[in-house]
Amino acid sequence: MSASSAEPTISPFDAVIVGAGFSGLYMLHRLRQLGLSARLFEAADGVGGTWWWNRYPGARVDIESMEYSYSFSPELEAEWEWSERYATQPELLAYLDHVAERFDLKRDIQFKTRVTAAAFDEAQSRWTVRTDRGEAVSARYLVMATGCLSVANRPDFPGLETFKGKTYHTGHWPHGGVDFTGQKVGVIGTGSSAVQSIPKIAEQAAHLHVFQRTPNFSVPAHNGPFDPAFLADWKTNRAQYRREGRENGFGIRALDSSEQLAVETPPEEQRRVYEERWARGGFSLVGAFADLIFDPAANATAAEFVGSKIREIVKDPAVADTLFPRSYPIATKRLCVDTDYYATFNRDNVTLVDVAATPIEAITPTGLRTSEADYELDSIVFAIGFDAMTGALNSIDIRGRGGVALKDRWAEGPRTYLGLMVAGFPNLFTVTGPGSPSVLCNMAVAIEQHVGWIADCIAHLGGRQLAAIEATAEAQDAWVAHVNEVAEMTLYPQANSWYLGANVPGKPRVFMPYIGGFPAYREKCDQVAAQGYEGFALSSAASGVS
Repeated sequence: MSASSAEPTISPFDAVIVGAGFSGLYMLHRLRQLGLSARLFEAADGVGGTWWWNRYPGARVDIESMEYSYSFSPELEAEWEWSERYATQPELLAYLDHVAERFDLKRDIQFKTRVTAAAFDEAQSRWTVRTDRGEAVSARYLVMATGCLSVANRPDFPGLETFKGKTYHTGHWPHGGVDFTGQKVGVIGTGSSAVQSIPKIAEQAAHLHVFQRTPNFSVPAHNGPFDPAFLADWKTNRAQYRREGRENGFGIRALDSSEQLAVETPPEEQRRVYEERWARGGFSLVGAFADLIFDPAANATAAEFVGSKIREIVKDPAVADTLFPRSYPIATKRLCVDTDYYATFNRDNVTLVDVAATPIEAITPTGLRTSEADYELDSIVFAIGFDAMTGALNSIDIRGRGGVALKDRWAEGPRTYLGLMVAGFPNLFTVTGPGSPSVLCNMAVAIEQHVGWIADCIAHLGGRQLAAIEATAEAQDAWVAHVNEVAEMTLYPQANSWYLGANVPGKPRVFMPYIGGFPAYREKCDQVAAQGYEGFALSSAASGVS
């Protein structure tokens, strides 16, 4: 065998982590605290995860900055001050870079390195992890901190290769930015990234065409600099406010969930409550009544309220009507939080094109053609979302016992136990994986809970000289059934959302996140651990279950 084709030297670690976003950074910190050796691989040039890649105009968090941040270190919270209610992408990236520097995490991170494969060695109870650099490392534990929204959907429109202008994807925006001054621009899609970027692009472009297939419900952010009194109050009551966030079903204190039922509330009072929540801004509208995601009649009251606001803001009644979603209940697709989104359609240089009525037929050399008209464009922005929840995991050749590929095991949809582990894949942990609250929760809260549970589990194994932990098929089947059962009790499955993978052609329609609420989920995870990791097989060797 020649030197060039020789097997690379395999470096041993206690753990390998994939991804340097919120999840990976905190996981590395916790493993370090356990005294374990770890290597973190990150495809990007720096830390940040989704906030490294998503640099489109207007990109910012849709959960209030104070809550969308780490709570594990009071010192970190005391020294970092957010400038706005909803942090921008640059500020979030700066925050995560600060965290990495503060806890000296970068010395164990290898950037510009994409993990391509991982295989479990049953004889050694270890994972061999391979990268696009031709490296191979070995680890007892493999933690996938790859994110729920990290693999962008690729545009697949006839004629795309013929387009003579520039194309962009909101999930892979040029780091130097884009100047659309004087250009005719088309934005395809009206999800969260489009709702944030469209007002910014409209300020620059000579003309902006927004190609909308399915409208989204959006609520105002009412963003702005923090009031010093608010910051002082938060610092004084930080521990209490963090606890209140963790005790909310969605992990968001600002949601301020009410126990009042819309169907038992007179219309005038409903309106008063919705107006107050609209003025407050953000996701608080969803917390207005306890039955909004369960009862169609209750949900309709919230939808119609937002519809009335669209009609108030948008001057052209036909445009307002097109912007109002009718094909799914409100909040069953992720609610968007915006700054001047609906008002943007009052601009003379903005045109809304309903491609549900007049479908896109092709991208042409000079622009885009629908069934009704040709549009001349200089640039096209694809705001078409992500292969959510499973995309990043399925893009890596992960093989468990018997060489079975995770992608094959998930061919009919993802199956996990608690969103943490997969039967047949020992010592493989997924942070906020399918079957956990993840995207139906404040991700910062969900991540801290998951990473804490994984770290405690690894400490448990190490303290008892156990080699492996693996979800049992029975526990996994029962959990998947429970996740589906709870989802069916809500209105969520009625929407063709990325929660179900409906935005990716050919992807199995399975409701992937757990909608039973973060407190109930956390209690279940704690109970499982307290009962000796019920539903998991623990072994002192690869084949010996204890």
